[in-house]
Amino acid sequence: MKVYTRGGDKGRTSLVGGTRVAKNHPRIEAYGSLDELNSWLGLVICQPEELPAEVTDTLLGVQNRLFDIGTILATESDSKWQPEPLPLSAVEELEAAIDRLDASIPAHNQFILPGGCQAAARAQVARTVARRAERLLITLTDSMEVSPEILAYINRLSDYLFVVGRAANYFNGRDEIFWHKSC
Repeated sequence: MKVYTRGGDKGRTSLVGGTRVAKNHPRIEAYGSLDELNSWLGLVICQPEELPAEVTDTLLGVQNRLFDIGTILATESDSKWQPEPLPLSAVEELEAAIDRLDASIPAHNQFILPGGCQAAARAQVARTVARRAERLLITLTDSMEVSPEILAYINRLSDYLFVVGRAANYFNGRDEIFWHKSC
């Protein structure tokens, strides 16, 4: 099977169900940002020695969940084939992962600038991509139903990535970089 189909050469792509839409359609923008986020997660975990052990496993699970969500978003409601909906337990699993990881690092009450070790910096980039994906999902709700579980999952994922960044710095002996108001 060839990688290219030439079907998208004129700026259109197919949804699961066959409808052709523009490649800048809100639906495509939303799951395209999830795809970008998934790539950033691959960068976060590419040096597992910089991360607490549990984080790599959790993020591999998240990468699979992001593919599930992309499939849900790419599938028309009247398609013969329908993916399984995202279960609420996926959100609960992320919340538990946040709580465990957050309990392993010092508390703080300051704004943190992205940086420190490479894993922390990559986690913070992934967090901002997750936030963008969340905004695009909210925009998408103007034209189609997006399950509350998907919205909550992406919101929680950005929280998790924030904590991953903090934990990566802590476990690598790097100081967090706190914001100092300059004006």
